[in-house]
Amino acid sequence: MTEAQERHIEVPKTARYWVLGEDIVSPDELWFVLHGYRQLAARFLRRFEGIADGTRRIVAPEALSRFYVSREPGRHGPVSVVGGTWMTREDRENEIRDYVRYLDMLRDEVGADGTPTTVLAFSQGVATACRWVTYGRIRPRRLVLWGDYLPPDLDMGAARVALADTELLIVRGTEDPALDEKLRAREQASLEAAGIAHRFVSYEGGHDIYLETLNGLARL
Repeated sequence: MTEAQERHIEVPKTARYWVLGEDIVSPDELWFVLHGYRQLAARFLRRFEGIADGTRRIVAPEALSRFYVSREPGRHGPVSVVGGTWMTREDRENEIRDYVRYLDMLRDEVGADGTPTTVLAFSQGVATACRWVTYGRIRPRRLVLWGDYLPPDLDMGAARVALADTELLIVRGTEDPALDEKLRAREQASLEAAGIAHRFVSYEGGHDIYLETLNGLARL
């Protein structure tokens, strides 16, 4: 019996994103906010309504893959909750390549050139944002990583070059169950070895976007 061979084909794909402040002609700031696992962009974007003050445009890209979060028996219906995921371990190199290309296209679509830009990522979105900034064309003024760690396979040499003019802020909750001391220590060692400047922001809370902390970041 012949052995099956894996093949790939590129196909068109329609991506969805949501925007706060699209009517602002010349925003002072542009934010890209990347959601976490099981979230969708529209729901995630609600957390940023408090900083949508008429001076900044906030863009929430949605992951290219969606799935039913609900586990009720039988067929999924209109009340079944849908979430998104940026990638899985399956065919991961192509998944990464696809979402970096997608996010670069979105950057071009919304006209990021010349506007001070913040990329803020939460949970699973942290790895996505790190790879986008490292391997893509985005060069933000700030990269905010909230509630997760840099991906262990990130090319730290390339990241150092990409982040040369970017302020790296790492945001961690004191009660966040998704965080782990061993992973934190490994991340810290990797950043120091690569010579990547960064700053930690701590808040009392768990695995979520906390408005008070977000407001503080928006004022920086």
